[in-house]
Amino acid sequence: MVIYMDNAATSYPKPKEVLAAMNHFFHEIGGNPGRSGHRLSLESGEIVYDTRDALAQLFNIEDPLQIVFTLNATMAVNTALSGLLKPGDHVVTSVLEHNSVARPLRHLEDNGVELTRVSCPAPNYQLDLVQLEKSIRKNTRLIAILHGSNVVGTVFPLEEVGKIAQKHGVYFLVDAAQTAGAYTIDVQKAGIHLLAFTGHKGLFGPQGTGGLYVDPKVKLEKLYRGGTGSMSEADRQPEFMPDSLESGTPNAMGLAGLGAGVHFILKEGLTKIREKEIELTNSLMRGLTDIPGIKIIGEEKAQNRMPLVSFLMEHVSPSTIGEILDERYNIMTRVGLHCSPWAHETMGTYPEGTVRISLSYLNTLSEVDTLLEAVREITREEVRV
Repeated sequence: MVIYMDNAATSYPKPKEVLAAMNHFFHEIGGNPGRSGHRLSLESGEIVYDTRDALAQLFNIEDPLQIVFTLNATMAVNTALSGLLKPGDHVVTSVLEHNSVARPLRHLEDNGVELTRVSCPAPNYQLDLVQLEKSIRKNTRLIAILHGSNVVGTVFPLEEVGKIAQKHGVYFLVDAAQTAGAYTIDVQKAGIHLLAFTGHKGLFGPQGTGGLYVDPKVKLEKLYRGGTGSMSEADRQPEFMPDSLESGTPNAMGLAGLGAGVHFILKEGLTKIREKEIELTNSLMRGLTDIPGIKIIGEEKAQNRMPLVSFLMEHVSPSTIGEILDERYNIMTRVGLHCSPWAHETMGTYPEGTVRISLSYLNTLSEVDTLLEAVREITREEVRV
């Protein structure tokens, strides 16, 4: 039996409701949403809208039509950054960003956008808010940061950053790939203008789903244009949302699954989900701390981090540990740089990276105990050698 602990990459397993919703769509609906007038197309459109509405409830978004569906958070981030920033603009980000933010920003930097990376000092790797505010210039247009680090688990204080953005009149983009579905995200309370999220992690949806919330005050240039099912008589892209930024047939079956995942979260409640994940993370961190030769990276308190732990083992490479856990113990983890070289450079774990254990609401304490015993056995083997 496989024990899956790579939920920061993609969550698995999914709630049974997700598969049921996708199965129902495949067998009973199948129509193209918004493209035809027959009932199967209309039912498909209703499912897509229901998913928008559920996401709007989760993130406290007033108008669900301000949510643009994408294939993933990466596509959402690119839509936001390339649609907003122009040569001469300045953007402030952090040194912990995933390549989904780092690479588009580096590309824009090569084309005339100015970039400042704010430090996140050890041992907790928290965002330096003083440096963040001091980094804002006259030409600063955007603060673009993650919410939760996929490497070290740090959670940035969105409301504090939002206040800084509001004070200086700059836009605020949040990459919520790791936190959507596990943490309360209130776009109005935190002053978020652009929220990028993926469906296949904490929202429990399938891969190939995600989205971008766009504040009505923000006008983005379009990355692509095409069929929307609306204004078919015009050969120009519609200017209203979400059609302005959402072209082509959507992944309606995937969005049916995403909607089911979000409804599962709304039913369970974010408080209950967060409490369970803290319990699992506390158990994991206590157990790892008691194992000789193990070094945990980052925040010591589970209450202040994502449900993930990156660690190192003396004399054993992360890749070797991951291979042993997979082949001998059937435990799935993630090793290496986790698509976040900036973070590992900051932590001093570049280029080998770390072993990352990332948990989910659907993991169990028994699985954590099994993982800990496996790590103990690996360390004892190393001592004997």
